[in-house]
This record gives sequence, structure tokens and C-alpha cells, in this order.
Amino acid sequence: MLQQLPGNYYLNMSILSWLTAQVIKVLIALFITKKFDLERLIGSGGMPSSHSALVCGLATAVFIRHGFDSFEFAVAVVLALIVMYDAMGVRRAAGEQAKTLNKLVNWYVFHQQSEEEDPPVLETDKMLKELIGHTPLEVISGAILGIGLVILVSI
Repeated sequence: MLQQLPGNYYLNMSILSWLTAQVIKVLIALFITKKFDLERLIGSGGMPSSHSALVCGLATAVFIRHGFDSFEFAVAVVLALIVMYDAMGVRRAAGEQAKTLNKLVNWYVFHQQSEEEDPPVLETDKMLKELIGHTPLEVISGAILGIGLVILVSI
């Protein structure tokens, strides 16, 4: 089975799209913060959406090999729509809730510091992850990246 993996066009195009989006996230974070953030290479959220790039890369690869009228293309497009909807909806809402909860915890800890001699210390690894969803622009950018990259590689 592993011998077939390098020859799997659909998987290769999907992974290439995902990896390219993740590398772009690292470069954007490096440019903005002037720090190398390895978490951006494997983490979710941010610009562009690697989830969108992956599923749109897959759908494009299926389109190229099987055409618009194929069952395989229909399944790939439905999967892509579900993933992109989830990234902009449920996961983004969860990220916004995490921001609010982190602010509440920080506010509580700040006010506890003024009342206690040994105030509690908020551990950053205990904070909720806020960057888990995507804005519509991030999703569209990931989709364009996945589609464009697969077309470019497949020409």
C-alpha cells in the first residue's frame, strides 16, 4: 500500500495544496511578527485556509481526471463545501467563544491579583485556542490556492 502512495495523484495534489497553504501561513506570520512560529506549520486557522486548499485541491484533481459529470467530482465538491462551511461557521464561532472566555479568565485573574498576596498565575498553555476557524476571505484564498496550484502542476 505504501508503494502506491507516491503515485496517488489525488492524494499528492491534496497534500501539496495543504502543505503550500501551511508554508504560506508560516511566512505571513514571520513577516508580521518577525518571529518564526512553527505552530503555524501544523496549526489550524489563519490565512490562507489549508483545509480549503486541501479539499479544493482534491476536487480540482478529481475534475481534471474524471470531469465535471463524474460521481467522484460530485463527492469531492460536496466534501469541499462541507469543510469550507464548517471552517467559516462552527470552528470560527468556537474560536470567537474561546477569545471571550480567555478575556473573562484574564479579567478574573487580574482582579484576584489585587485582592490576594499570592495571586494566581494564568498559565498560557491553559488558555483556549482562539485561532481555529477562518474568515470568508481566508477560506476563499485557500480555495483559490488549492484550485490554482493543482491546475498549475497538472498543465
